[in-house]
Amino acid sequence: MGRTYLVEEGVGRYLTELSTKVALYTTGLLIGQCSPQRDYVVRAVRTPPKEQQQEESMHPPRLASLDEEWITTHASQVSRMLPGGLLVLGVFMIATPELAKDGQNALRKLIFSVEKSLSKRRLWKPAEEEVSDRAALQICSATKKVVCRTYDVQDPKSSAKPADWKYQNALTASWIALGCTVNVNIHIPLLATSPNHDLEKNTKNGLNRWSKQIEDSVFLINGQVKDEDTELLEGQKKFRGNTQTSTQFSDVRVLTQLCQSSSARSTATVQVCSGSINLQGAVKCRAYIHSNKPKVKEAVQALKRDIINTLSDRCEILFEDLILNEGPQKKNFGREYHVLPQRLFVPVAGSVVMLSDYKFGDETAGEIQERFVEMLDQSVQAEDMHIAEDIST
Repeated sequence: MGRTYLVEEGVGRYLTELSTKVALYTTGLLIGQCSPQRDYVVRAVRTPPKEQQQEESMHPPRLASLDEEWITTHASQVSRMLPGGLLVLGVFMIATPELAKDGQNALRKLIFSVEKSLSKRRLWKPAEEEVSDRAALQICSATKKVVCRTYDVQDPKSSAKPADWKYQNALTASWIALGCTVNVNIHIPLLATSPNHDLEKNTKNGLNRWSKQIEDSVFLINGQVKDEDTELLEGQKKFRGNTQTSTQFSDVRVLTQLCQSSSARSTATVQVCSGSINLQGAVKCRAYIHSNKPKVKEAVQALKRDIINTLSDRCEILFEDLILNEGPQKKNFGREYHVLPQRLFVPVAGSVVMLSDYKFGDETAGEIQERFVEMLDQSVQAEDMHIAEDIST
């Protein structure tokens, strides 16, 4: 028995619309949430076209010439725009009948390339019991026939398994949102022995240590510590009665340990440092969880990952911006302040789930709107963009 994918009906309409425009083939990403019982697909996003593709159209490409690097780069960019609980669940391809026979091999390669690219950037490790199947969806542009298979990305020799693809109306209407604000004050020493003062590498090492603190933190959900194996919504029904709420929102507080327990032995190390990096500010974090009897540990894990991802992603964005504007050779080691990009949230039509992005102070609303169209194939109104936080440095 294969996995079942419950899919938002809007995804079906989007894929059908794409299939009417396909000349030869198009690829894209499936976005959603894994759970032990079933997976949920809330968005499909086509791969942005490359400028060269206009020239290539004169020489029809085969699937063997798929630009894996372009597709995996798109997946990395999209993953930054997903709040906690959402991830790239797989890839899709819409192709003509002539190309369809090679489709499954191409999809298999893409699934493993995308997962390898995404896992490189993560500062957290997947849990042992975590679902590692990813979807490969193939649609024939002529017949509209849909074939869904899965591959286990933890097993390089994994073979295809059949999966059910079922559309459902208002899939996320009753999902639960969790939110928290985390005050960040991270001090990262720069060792004198560190070659060329590699700021990016040192920052990542410092964030790695900080992410372990977040993993070990205590999470209070609506002011309560809950056992991780209890149901998230346990005890809430009697307070809510029969009235339906559009979004169930849980306010979460994160308590980090100040020091190690007295029973843990500590060994201090003295190292010669030539400087330090300080990351300071308050970050807004958000996660979404399905409403099919979710466990507390699923919700907490989704929020932990959002906390870790949002800080590491914006540091990555800042370094990319510095290299773009100042070049990699910059060696001014005086005291500097850099403002990390602020987080903003954007609603998705017909869903309680909001997508996320990051904005530098000098970026215009128009630039962010362009990014949503390019990365997520979604037009966004300027008034729908909610900047969630103050400036962090």
